[in-house]
Amino acid sequence: MSNPVFFTAAGALNGMAAGQLFVLEGAEARHAVTVKRLSPGEAVDIVDGAGTRMTGKVVSAAPSGLEVECATLTVEDRPDVRLVLVQALAKGDRDELAIETATELGIDAVIPWQSERSIVRWKGDRAARAHAKWESTVAAAAKQARRAWIPEVRPAVDTAGLSAAVEAADLAVILHEDAVRPLRTVLEAWRSNDESAAPREILLIVGPEGGISPREVTKLCDKGAVTALLGHHVLRSSTAGPAAVVLASDVLGR
Repeated sequence: MSNPVFFTAAGALNGMAAGQLFVLEGAEARHAVTVKRLSPGEAVDIVDGAGTRMTGKVVSAAPSGLEVECATLTVEDRPDVRLVLVQALAKGDRDELAIETATELGIDAVIPWQSERSIVRWKGDRAARAHAKWESTVAAAAKQARRAWIPEVRPAVDTAGLSAAVEAADLAVILHEDAVRPLRTVLEAWRSNDESAAPREILLIVGPEGGISPREVTKLCDKGAVTALLGHHVLRSSTAGPAAVVLASDVLGR
């Protein structure tokens, strides 16, 4: 089995070397001791959410602090081509299910989208609470998947804001049941023409339960987005994004 993973602050592991002791504190330490019931001698991974992973063994375990002896310290690079899931706000927590699964499957960032047909609305205090909940969902899923990187949850956008993101992206794909070209074909064509060595981003855009409106499709395509078909079946808003992540990861060799 893989080691259990616990998070620490970004940069907290900098300078650690084999044989040194690191003390994990706060909620993560309490969880390790009171829920996971870790004891001296057990192996754990501690990651900072920004690519650094320390593997070591527990020396002492108390709710106030988990003391771990460093065995190895590694830094995992981010992919050259980053996948960003644009998830329209959806009712019944389907959007949270989508970002949770997409995180486990390897998404690099998430953008909440207030589309025209989104029933759920992020306004005022609710917007801040909802954004924080998405961040918590993504962090928990990253821990479950033993990831060293926690995907970024970017600020929510409306369709005008998404249009600007599409214009700035290296590729933006709208997952749409009326599209002609399969997503694999679109991605393979882009990859065959991609000669850049700089970090690039691909937006995978998923609409709400009612679908993306024709006006929105036109507006986004005018900014450079393309439509693509996932398969023969129309998927739910909670399923389409994760399915696209799997397919894109395969095409990109991730």
